[in-house]
Amino acid sequence: MKGAYLRGSPIFALKVATGFYHNAARNLPTGAGLFLVFDAATGFPLALLRDNAYLTDLRTGAAGALAARHLAREQLGKVAILGSGIQARHQARCLSLVRRWRETTAWSPTREHVEQYCREMTDQLRVPFRAVPAPEEAVRGADLVITTTPSRRPVVEAGWLAPHVTVIAVGSDGPEKQELAAECLARADKVIADRLSQCLELGEIHHAVRYGLLDPARVYAELGDVVAGKKPGREGDELIICDLTGVGAQDAAIAEVAWRKLVAGASD
Repeated sequence: MKGAYLRGSPIFALKVATGFYHNAARNLPTGAGLFLVFDAATGFPLALLRDNAYLTDLRTGAAGALAARHLAREQLGKVAILGSGIQARHQARCLSLVRRWRETTAWSPTREHVEQYCREMTDQLRVPFRAVPAPEEAVRGADLVITTTPSRRPVVEAGWLAPHVTVIAVGSDGPEKQELAAECLARADKVIADRLSQCLELGEIHHAVRYGLLDPARVYAELGDVVAGKKPGREGDELIICDLTGVGAQDAAIAEVAWRKLVAGASD
């Protein structure tokens, strides 16, 4: 459970989230949860949003698209997506709101899942999605790589990455999870965190620092600094890695949006 509050907001929110990764074998979502919304002035409860992790999934997809808008090339040829679950879908859908690209290569350890994913996304986005048998084949030559797996060991090696690629790492939201070899971050021209203090405890930055391959002082910026214009994002041909672990401000923002829509719907 974690709480979140945005300065000036009329509400604050508490989120309860679960992660049961064996659910995939049961053909069930791996995450669930709910939001509790409270009045920021009185502390009184206003709403219970029983969204079963939908809002968390949506805001994570939006965070990936925000990172892509500021850190990826304007013109994208090949996009690689690792994973074939709910988050892989949200990342692709949200990316389509900020970028156009020529083709997508997708990999997942379960062949039937990734083939179904590719069929769905090709139909929805009208961009070719092609399943490949190995993550290396997906990643090599890509202009943008998005990782959405719950892996406990690296699925992306540094030698596979193009010199100009943007990597948006989404899946490593716990200290045991790791999708990128630590050498990827050591090689990057810019490493960006959604929240550095959190990424030092979990995520890809956590592993690179633990292995002595990344000095925390070399982390270029937090994503919010780039969005606010305090630091430039992409500046030419750079290898950029963005570590997204999910931050409370995003939860507070999407909870407020959902609550406002709920109130507006009730008043119609």
